Amino acid sequence: MRLKFIISFLLLTVAFTKQVKAIAPADLDTNRLATIQWDELNPRAIGFVKDYLEVHEERLMKMKDWGQPYFLIIENILKRYRLPATLKYLAVIESDLNTNALSTAGAVGPWQLMPGTARDLGLVVNESRDDRTDLNKSTHAAAKYLMELHKNLGDWLLVVAAYNGGPARVENIITKKKSKDFWNIQNNLPTESRNHVKKFIATHYIFERNGSETTGLKRSQPATLSPEELAISDTISITGKYIDLVIANYLAMDIVQFNTWNPGFNEKVGLENYALRLPKDKLNLFQRNKSLIIQESLIAIMKNGYAQPDGFPMPVALPKPVPKTPKKK
Repeated sequence: MRLKFIISFLLLTVAFTKQVKAIAPADLDTNRLATIQWDELNPRAIGFVKDYLEVHEERLMKMKDWGQPYFLIIENILKRYRLPATLKYLAVIESDLNTNALSTAGAVGPWQLMPGTARDLGLVVNESRDDRTDLNKSTHAAAKYLMELHKNLGDWLLVVAAYNGGPARVENIITKKKSKDFWNIQNNLPTESRNHVKKFIATHYIFERNGSETTGLKRSQPATLSPEELAISDTISITGKYIDLVIANYLAMDIVQFNTWNPGFNEKVGLENYALRLPKDKLNLFQRNKSLIIQESLIAIMKNGYAQPDGFPMPVALPKPVPKTPKKK
């Protein structure tokens, strides 16, 4: 009788453990999904983002750590062209930040540039040298291309679509549909280009948990801090050219939280006294390491460049589309 009781108890324990294991992922999934600002997303993107999150979140969260050196270089270059730093996620969906990535179509490098486009953008591509595999050089080229695409299209979602499928095709659809709203013309785009845009949006939300101008989100004012955030944080006046990622690394502070509390930090700091908002328990740590932080920030600026002397790079003339030869009747 005692043996039967023990066996029954063990069986119940195993069954209960299985139930807990079965329930736990769902609970975790719910908590994870709750951190994303779903109300910001276009309803036509929500299903895609949820599916993408399910498959790719773990891999991308690892990239968030090991990819920091790549992201710092890319962000610094994008800012030199006055482009949104979140365009760095285009390199993620293009190549997973792989500098040697090669597509079946012949696109190479982290930005997956085709040989002709790369040469037109000033890169060397020949048998002995391929600048497309150089993160610094290829990011400059991609930034020039993105800058020109946005000048012509005026919408970042359309820019991502054109980056994938070519600007001529997107411009033709815009003319035909008389609309520059990606969501209005998406079904006229090739499936690959349409999904490329949604991959970009999904990747952005996985990394940032919210949107920005590059995902179509229009914000006139930065988000207001909650009473709880105000209670656990305080401001300190600083002068000098600091870099957000350097401060966040020194203080072991999440970069997303840092930028939420200090919107536009890299562009504003150094122009005048800046009221830096930090967690109260990090203020002393910042004060103790202030000289090291600013020293490392200056090194990062010199290595990667946050601004050229004239404040803006020279524009680039992109190749004109080759006219189609009329078919003989």
